[in-house]
Amino acid sequence: MAVMGQLKPIEEIASGLGIPRGFLIPYGRYMAKVNANLLGGLEKKKDGSLILVTSMSSTPAGEGKTTLTIGLAQSMRLIGKNAAACLRQPSIGPFLGSKGGATGSGLSRVEPVEEISLQFTGDDSSVALAHNFISSVIDNHLHHGNALGIDASRIFWRRVSSVNDRALRRVRIGAGGEHEREEEFFISAASEVMSILCLSRNFADLRARLGAILVALDRNGGPVTLKRLNVDGAAAALLKNALHPNLVQTIEGAPVFMHGGPFGNISIGCNSLISTSTALKLADFVLTEAGFSTELGAEKFFDIKCRTGNLRPSGAVIVASLRSLRFHGGAKDYNAKDMGAAERGLANLEKHVENIKRFSVPAAVAINRFGGDEDAELREVLRMIERLGVPAFAVGVRDEGGRGGVGLAEWIAQPRDDNGFDFLYPEGMRVKDKISVIAREMYGAQGVDFAAGAEKDISDAERLGYGGLPVCVAKTPKSLSDNPGLIGRPAGFRVTVDRVTPNGGAGFLTARCGNILLMPGLPEHPLAEKIGLAPDGTVTGI
Repeated sequence: MAVMGQLKPIEEIASGLGIPRGFLIPYGRYMAKVNANLLGGLEKKKDGSLILVTSMSSTPAGEGKTTLTIGLAQSMRLIGKNAAACLRQPSIGPFLGSKGGATGSGLSRVEPVEEISLQFTGDDSSVALAHNFISSVIDNHLHHGNALGIDASRIFWRRVSSVNDRALRRVRIGAGGEHEREEEFFISAASEVMSILCLSRNFADLRARLGAILVALDRNGGPVTLKRLNVDGAAAALLKNALHPNLVQTIEGAPVFMHGGPFGNISIGCNSLISTSTALKLADFVLTEAGFSTELGAEKFFDIKCRTGNLRPSGAVIVASLRSLRFHGGAKDYNAKDMGAAERGLANLEKHVENIKRFSVPAAVAINRFGGDEDAELREVLRMIERLGVPAFAVGVRDEGGRGGVGLAEWIAQPRDDNGFDFLYPEGMRVKDKISVIAREMYGAQGVDFAAGAEKDISDAERLGYGGLPVCVAKTPKSLSDNPGLIGRPAGFRVTVDRVTPNGGAGFLTARCGNILLMPGLPEHPLAEKIGLAPDGTVTGI
């Protein structure tokens, strides 16, 4: 960890971006929120260049997209460019479980790690509070006579918890009462409120989106929204401070907006739109990441976030590594040198390159260098990647900081004409057709099968007026398919959609494929066992 005295006061970081002091809300010396109203005053400023960091299909250990995004922001500043990074903030449940933090590593990380990794500025708690407040209002409405005629068997809204707790996956609420029923808890990162927070452009948009949440159907099959329960204003008030983007810094002093934490496999996997939009007005280059690989993170970033925020990405970096190439080439030990497996794994990377090109976005491949990687093997892999028709760079930002990514930074900084960026499908396309396009073009599937529950869900969604929304697919990140066991670039497979859920406030439909856990559990020995508090108040073990 960096010594705190080496960090700059957060006011200095904000001043370097041109943020007026009156719009800064400090949280101690090294963290702050930036008043959400700042964006409204920047509308006439030209946007900087937006660069997405995504990846090929990963190994179980991950490929370091966050570290590389942070490092590239430092690299851009080393070559004299005004750059900032935009990241999701850590989710406390997975952090205390097994995933670890989301603050980067080595010489490419954000600080202060302990504060960011634990409760940061309280946004996740605000999301959970607002979400569970809505649950309490629904049950209170039933208790007091159910004037809206809510069908208790068609309540879509589920409670959430910020911590991993498998015991909450299936519970009964209201025991012994008139409205006793089965309930399930989701992790707060899967909450529609979290997605709404990350797709809202201002306070008015936040309230409107909350009001549009479909919480249930009535006895006639009609929609019951939060606005009809008359508490959209209260829910918005609970999220007032959470809408302000968070500002922190890297250990080399690069500014980082760290805001919002939706999961990438079950939600949109992107940081907040308001923080990205603000950064684009303040910096010439903005580096941001999307959860997991191109068929999940990048597709949702392009088709949902960019569509919602009218964003036009200038380029994309696909993160790979020697170990991910070996893994998807079928190596028995993906940590050991195996050029044959690495070459076979190129098929997976090739599909991800094709996915980015499908959106007409210029792409480069970054081979994230890990300890033990040999120069000769790296050079050989870079030569193989050239056959895919994209530039490739070996990047060592973890061990070298910003100087380890200068070559890639110079590629990012090259001037580009408008790239013709376009979406994968039009909003007016039928729901089944949207899902089929995603499966065929992003995953390489032969087709899609819809379970009976999904068929009814889609029929209801189109009847209720949600058919024009984009689709957020929830599936495994371990494979291009919906089967986690199919590594590499599988062929001849079909995707099965089990359920389709309207997220009217967030503005998308969620299509669930395969066994997707919405509430993780803790491992036998969670990372929380290593965390402690010293007598002087210093957090240890992070």
